[in-house]
Amino acid sequence: MATRQHRLRSKLAQHQQKIHPFVVEASGQLVRVVGLTLEATGCRAAVGSLCAIETMSGNLVAEVIGFDDQLLYLMPIEELRGVLPGAKVTPLGQQSGLSVGLSLLGRVLDGSGQPIDGLGNLKTDQKASSHVAAINPLARRAISEPLDVGVRAINAMLTVGKGQRMGLFAGSGVGKSVLLGMMTRGTNADIIVVGLVGERGREVKEFIEEILGAEGRARSVVVAAPADTSPLMRLRACETSTRIAEYFRDLGYNVLLLMDSLTRYAQAQREIALAVGEPPATKGYPPSVFAKLPKLVERAGNGGGKQGSITAFYTVLTEGDDLQDPIADASRAILDGHIVLSRSLADSGHYPAIDIEASISRVAPMVITPDHLEAMRKVKQVYSLYQQNKDLISIGAYSQGSDPRIDNAIRLQPAMNAFLRQMMKDSVTFESSTLMLGQMGAQCQV
Repeated sequence: MATRQHRLRSKLAQHQQKIHPFVVEASGQLVRVVGLTLEATGCRAAVGSLCAIETMSGNLVAEVIGFDDQLLYLMPIEELRGVLPGAKVTPLGQQSGLSVGLSLLGRVLDGSGQPIDGLGNLKTDQKASSHVAAINPLARRAISEPLDVGVRAINAMLTVGKGQRMGLFAGSGVGKSVLLGMMTRGTNADIIVVGLVGERGREVKEFIEEILGAEGRARSVVVAAPADTSPLMRLRACETSTRIAEYFRDLGYNVLLLMDSLTRYAQAQREIALAVGEPPATKGYPPSVFAKLPKLVERAGNGGGKQGSITAFYTVLTEGDDLQDPIADASRAILDGHIVLSRSLADSGHYPAIDIEASISRVAPMVITPDHLEAMRKVKQVYSLYQQNKDLISIGAYSQGSDPRIDNAIRLQPAMNAFLRQMMKDSVTFESSTLMLGQMGAQCQV
């Protein structure tokens, strides 16, 4: 009898293993649509998860951005169209992850990591989780060696170290996109990841074909979310760019991450936060914006052990050329230096329009030689001396011979301007930049 019961239990256990659990997926309904915010009841979903919303032309995917008691707040990832009152809302669960691999090189992706370049599907089965744990700051390697970016003014006067996070502060139309393109072509980084967020659609294609070029594109991954995409897609584009850079860093590569722009990331988060009722704080920006900025920026930098590095350049739009703009001010505090592009220099045809007086690289003293640092100091002092007396010199109020230092600054000004200028298609190595800086510094009297 006992043996028979044992056999029955064994057969029952075998059949139970073959039976797949039947899960009833609870769906809710859409009760309200205001602007880009959708409100649904009758279903449960975690913040950050996706839901499918029934429309007249199929399903619309939206992300949960908040809740209030039993009310879910969602925002569509794509264009909101064909939504009806009481539409069915079905949770889709967790995201499958981001496609990664060396096959990403040369491709153009949208904010979700899907190709938009018409070159077919991504030839990779590797997936990376969208969310990774932050690196322990004590596990990171120190920044100890320079990164060649191919731009003489930056290599010589604002030297960037591998793993540094730099801000590129500029108003509209002063050449920041061109400067980013110069760096992609001239850098000695292994891999380049470019995030074009909130730009005009025309500029995306122009950057890829004209500024980046075939040579730069071959070792680059471009993530584009133009200005007409949803705030969620723009937010995702920044995070996708950073996640791809992290993947290559973890493989041991030295990555150059170019994000254009950090301001668009903040503006996208502002749109989302205000839509769910978060109160505005500083000039219309809710507190969550200033909490998200450092979380994004801190993901760049050097890794630990055998990991590589992410050297990041984040462009920051200064509205009305105001460097005290809330986002510009917050960005300066969390970055390792800033490069300021001057409108007056751009208007005079001086490109790249880098204002070396207002710019600084905080890690430059740690990655350059004492001779390089001394030459940099001399050139900057003589350049600043001329700028301080420029108005007097222009109107003829300065008499030559009154101050030998000013006389020297006037004599060297043409050579300094030539040294700081560079054509868009030209690339100058770090060694050549430092050699020319040393020759310039030897002529300076301070």
